[in-house]
Amino acid sequence: MTQPNPRASWKRSLAIVWIGEFFSVLTSSILQMGLIWHVTLTTGSASALSFVSLAAFLPMALLGAFAGTIVDRTSIKRLMIGADLFIAAVSLTLVFGSLRGDLSVTAVAAVLFVRALGSTLHTPAFNALTPLMAPPEALGKLAGMLQFMQSGSYIIGNAIAAVIYPAFGLTFMIALDVAGAVLASIAVAVSGIKTPVPERHALEENVEASRRAVRAFLSETADGFRELKRHRGLFAMLWIGFVFSVLFSPISALFPLMVFDHFGGTTTQSAIAEIAFSVGMIAASGWIGVTGGLRNHALSCALAIALFGAATLASGLVPPSALVVFLGLTFAMGLSSPLYSAPQMALMQERIDPECMGRVFGLYGAVCSWAMPVGLVASTLFADAIGVSACFVLIGAAMVILAGITWTIPSIRKIG
Repeated sequence: MTQPNPRASWKRSLAIVWIGEFFSVLTSSILQMGLIWHVTLTTGSASALSFVSLAAFLPMALLGAFAGTIVDRTSIKRLMIGADLFIAAVSLTLVFGSLRGDLSVTAVAAVLFVRALGSTLHTPAFNALTPLMAPPEALGKLAGMLQFMQSGSYIIGNAIAAVIYPAFGLTFMIALDVAGAVLASIAVAVSGIKTPVPERHALEENVEASRRAVRAFLSETADGFRELKRHRGLFAMLWIGFVFSVLFSPISALFPLMVFDHFGGTTTQSAIAEIAFSVGMIAASGWIGVTGGLRNHALSCALAIALFGAATLASGLVPPSALVVFLGLTFAMGLSSPLYSAPQMALMQERIDPECMGRVFGLYGAVCSWAMPVGLVASTLFADAIGVSACFVLIGAAMVILAGITWTIPSIRKIG
């Protein structure tokens, strides 16, 4: 793959893409909050929330490993534009059920599943774009700035959702999401970025040639696995990330039920809890963006897991009358998120061969996404059997233990 020529305008081009991404994430978070409230208020079921979340995660779990290979064999610019427009078209189909007032949980899950197919390609493409454009010494701060931007879009999105949902309803939220995806694709188109297009042979029409193409496709995906395994510390972090994702996914899915069932809260209070989490994310992301974060990236990841676990455990012990305390703990959870994800991304961007960047990110996302269904299915059983608050206690304790295990692995300590 030919590397793009260095350009003095890389900051301008990247900024345009990121601005489009900001609005896309903003409108997506608005719709996501609306769909969560729709499912929660119409069913009041942990199983329904887990089912919808599972539908959204499955595409990454099933196709994520191959998505990275597609990114490395395609123009990233064209892929991002196509994925955004695909997501917009799929989201638009929700309008029909919303206007009729009979938008079922099954319909929401089906649309989220198909929509996630586009995100499965868009996410590794977007992650692979930055190291292609920016110099290596800027990647650490850029990772923090990206977390800051995404956190800001989440917090603003949740605040806007709290106003739009009762005032204008779900249909308006869907329209905003479609507009955000279209705007993101336009931003990529006009940014002036020129991503390299790998040389490819013309598509063969006979069956044998197609089989060879599939074998090459699988081989390149395996190359991504071997590239990651070549870095022992990163390979160990992959499986730590898998376990962390198993534990994290129930918290993400059951958060609204914690507010509604345990604290007897409203949609507004649920939005405030989400905002508190996002404020924590944006505070930590801003700090990383300015300072670069802790010099020891591996230590930052371990401390972040411990902080998230302690806050989750404490949340399960908070009495129903102490919603304010719970909001403070959700802020602490938000703080821990960028402290884990930003240094982890920087570690991979600094050490992985740029030729394999897309497939490694895709593979990493796929492995962690396979953890999501496991966590969601298990959490449904635990939440229904012992209650949401007890589920928070058990998961939080497991996260604290995982943080200790992470720092005892020599290869992880050495990559810091």
